[in-house]
Amino acid sequence: MSKRLPPLPPPMGTPQANREYERPEQAAGPSPSGKPKHKTTGKRFEVLNSFVDETLSTLCRGDVVVWLILYRDTRDGTARTAQSDLARRSGLSVRGVAKALRRLEKRGLLKVVYRGGLNRGMSRYRVLPLPPSSGTPP
Repeated sequence: MSKRLPPLPPPMGTPQANREYERPEQAAGPSPSGKPKHKTTGKRFEVLNSFVDETLSTLCRGDVVVWLILYRDTRDGTARTAQSDLARRSGLSVRGVAKALRRLEKRGLLKVVYRGGLNRGMSRYRVLPLPPSSGTPP
């Protein structure tokens, strides 16, 4: 007696194969609320695009790297990161990070919410997308 083998799957690219491998959320249709799940993601890309288009060319490399790291670390409006961690991740010295933070703050791209230090914890920064003076033309 021979065992029966299961049937072969349909060839790739056929409608049957596509239905078989659909993700559950695709098969179910739109979400019940009708709203996109990640609305904030679009806003974050909007901010990055405006930063790249309008501000990036006016900054030096260290400022750009520090701003991008802080922007990526932003949770609930602020980024909590030590300057030594920024230095390690950016390839700059701690002194270079401190200079970049001062320049970003002076340009209006960063606001120091809490200045940390030894036995005081990490600093908190609010990353701003564009300087207050710039904006869209009327």
